[in-house]
Amino acid sequence: MTFCIGIKVREGIIGLADSRIVVGASQASKRKLAAIDHPAGTLFTMTSGLRSVRDKTLTYLGEHLEQRPEAYDKVYQVVNQFGEQLRRVRNEDGPSLNMSGLAFNSHAIIGGRLASDAEPQLYYVYPEGNWIESNLDLPYFIIGRTPYGKPILDRLLTYETPLRQALALALLAFDATRTSVTDVDGPIDVAVLAVNNQRPTFRRFNDEDFSESTDWWTETLKNAISNMPHQWIDSLFK
Repeated sequence: MTFCIGIKVREGIIGLADSRIVVGASQASKRKLAAIDHPAGTLFTMTSGLRSVRDKTLTYLGEHLEQRPEAYDKVYQVVNQFGEQLRRVRNEDGPSLNMSGLAFNSHAIIGGRLASDAEPQLYYVYPEGNWIESNLDLPYFIIGRTPYGKPILDRLLTYETPLRQALALALLAFDATRTSVTDVDGPIDVAVLAVNNQRPTFRRFNDEDFSESTDWWTETLKNAISNMPHQWIDSLFK
């Protein structure tokens, strides 16, 4: 399965993706966060669903961007074209995938900033190729294993959350997910684009890189439970 999260706050955008691939009884590590190089800037994309659909869509998109006489200057234009190529792959491969019992269920998160964008942009693309944009009331998107990381984000993340704290919350959402399932795990790939920058910074982090943070979080939760007011519980044990 997959865990990918995109966050947009006032100070910029973040992409974080796990790298675990499960095929039958075997497990491997594959990059799920990819850079889309473009003359007007660099974008990032994260996808869930069949990897063959992802690879074919990105190949078609890259070919289109190379052949286009003029570069796109806004992120949504590239997102539109990603949706077009996704529909193309659906038309080509959808029937055979359905005959094999495989669902065409590729979801994508695309973020970045091109020359005419006033600020970094973040989009969610559905398997049908249509998309929605992040906004004040919708500061994050998750694809893949969606339920486990939502509670902490819904409680603590807002559009005004500082970018560093937003990345910390993305890590904790990933950590909650990998704690609950076996098909999501590190290393993690991260892209960060601050509002005053034009191109994202990409990094890969292994467990030892962020274990201090996640271990601290576990201990903090244990201490919080011990110190939580619970007079209502006491009445049950008299």
